[in-house]
Amino acid sequence: MPQRIVVVGSGFAGFWAALSARRLISMEVEKGAAEIDVYVIAPDANLVIRPRLYEPDPASMSAPVDDVYRACGVRFVYGIVDTIRAADHEVEMVDRAGVRSSLSYNKLILAAGSRVVQPAIPGLSDHAFSVDQFEDAIKLDGHLQSLASKPPSKARNTVVVCGGGFTGIEVATELPTRLRAILGDEADIRVITVERNQNIGHDLGSGPRPHILKAFGDLGVETKLGTSITAVDAEGVTLSTGERIETLTAVWTAGVAATPLTKQVSEKRDALGRLHVDQDLRVASVKDVFAAGDAASAVADESGGHCAKMSCQHAGPLGRVAGNNAAAELLGISTFPYSQPIYRVCVDLGAAGAVVGKGWEVEVQYLGKDAKPIKQFINTTLIYPPKAIAAEAFAAASPAFDGSDPAINHPSLNAFLRDNGIPL
Repeated sequence: MPQRIVVVGSGFAGFWAALSARRLISMEVEKGAAEIDVYVIAPDANLVIRPRLYEPDPASMSAPVDDVYRACGVRFVYGIVDTIRAADHEVEMVDRAGVRSSLSYNKLILAAGSRVVQPAIPGLSDHAFSVDQFEDAIKLDGHLQSLASKPPSKARNTVVVCGGGFTGIEVATELPTRLRAILGDEADIRVITVERNQNIGHDLGSGPRPHILKAFGDLGVETKLGTSITAVDAEGVTLSTGERIETLTAVWTAGVAATPLTKQVSEKRDALGRLHVDQDLRVASVKDVFAAGDAASAVADESGGHCAKMSCQHAGPLGRVAGNNAAAELLGISTFPYSQPIYRVCVDLGAAGAVVGKGWEVEVQYLGKDAKPIKQFINTTLIYPPKAIAAEAFAAASPAFDGSDPAINHPSLNAFLRDNGIPL
């Protein structure tokens, strides 16, 4: 009976984990190794392009990957895993019809992602929107489109973005253009970002901040800093200062936490709920379980002590390494330690362009119209799945990392930058 690797989740980490595992298995089978089955369990066989859910038309931000899985020999199972029994090497799931079943494993890769945290703020769960998940972004988009049918008012024309971090910045700077397309140029549109810290982009550092604030100013995005949301209702939000803002649209972007399934694997988790893993991405305290993507607290840059971020920039490489190493252990061959010292921040600023920074200290490298093509290339090309051709998919699934930046050093992007006079 073949041994079995089970991957929970089909986001960036889960997708690449499955392909990387199959890549190594196929290479070793050619040398006479025993076959190992790779299963992916997820609600559907689509790769949601989550980094793009702040954009218009979020319903199009999903790429089917069932054909890629079939081409590479990955077995896909429709289901939602809600129970992990690590001691028994088994997961339990429920399918679309509500039927429960279980699946045993020799190696488990937990790659079930993260969700935005919704604190116990009165009215938040009933009245606020988000762009966290595919269905959330579609719901917000439908709501925004419906505003055109409502009578003009301050509440209709005002959007409050709750949180001034990476996602909040991208949502806030995209909204003026989206709202004008829906309500018309004559509408008195207000976009207000509420941030409890004293700075926008608190986690991005001081380098990009002046450029983000300039973009806010150019686009007319207002800020309320050093305050927080204390209540949300159908017609407005209340701030900790006591101020009330009339709005029909509050978008919550503040804070994320790893999948709650991590709690069933180990009590040893970080502040974001992520499982502590070693350089092979193995959960040290639990035999035969690996974690990848937003479920893993992994050291990305050992010399600098930096940890992988909750982003697709780290999810893909984490998945490739976890999948490779789960297969390697079953095959009895050497594992591939995870390392990702190259870090880059690329923030979309809507009609104001973008800002691209390099290094963990985020040294600004590209701004405005020069940065926008890089962000668009990442969003529309780099993060999409490969074609359903096994050789191409396996080549892309290699865990090897040559130290280069895949976004800046990509041949097609380099050609675009050169053709448009943008320095590399």
